[in-house]
Amino acid sequence: MSMGKRVKWSWGSALVGAASGVAATALLSAKPKDPTFHLISINLTTFKLNLPVLDAELLLTVHVSNPNIVPIHYSSTTMSIFYEGSLLGSAQVEAGSQAPHSCQLLRLPARLRGLELAHHAGRFIADVARREMVLDAVVDIAGTAKVLWWDHKFKVRVESRVTVDPVFFEVIDQDNKSEMEVFVA
Repeated sequence: MSMGKRVKWSWGSALVGAASGVAATALLSAKPKDPTFHLISINLTTFKLNLPVLDAELLLTVHVSNPNIVPIHYSSTTMSIFYEGSLLGSAQVEAGSQAPHSCQLLRLPARLRGLELAHHAGRFIADVARREMVLDAVVDIAGTAKVLWWDHKFKVRVESRVTVDPVFFEVIDQDNKSEMEVFVA
């Protein structure tokens, strides 16, 4: 064995090594991050009283952040809104897209069925008197994120607990949780 054996150095090997390092760094920094959702406002657009039931149409303004380094595209879906565990109504989320590292406001038309409130009349009257009403919302959003030449499918589940003033439709407090699942094909 020769102790002074020289290793042949080449630019090709150096470039492959550098490219591998850059690719590994990109993959580590590209770890998908959960988007954030924050209900900004609730506006009453229509109020229909059909005794003993009232129906309402609302416009929900939601602030959405995409903290990822790639743009996302998502399909339309429906957000379910619950009161005391009963389905109270729904809001439509239209298909769309969002740029990387960006925020946008979504305006979601929602319809609430007063029949469900009638089932919880005692609790609802107490909430109106206290001027605090707790609503839960759940939505599953499916879409794709394009990384280089590949589309990666994902699904985000958002669960929100929102405390509102049922008299003035103001958001008092909220807790939003989102969980993203990326599918590797």
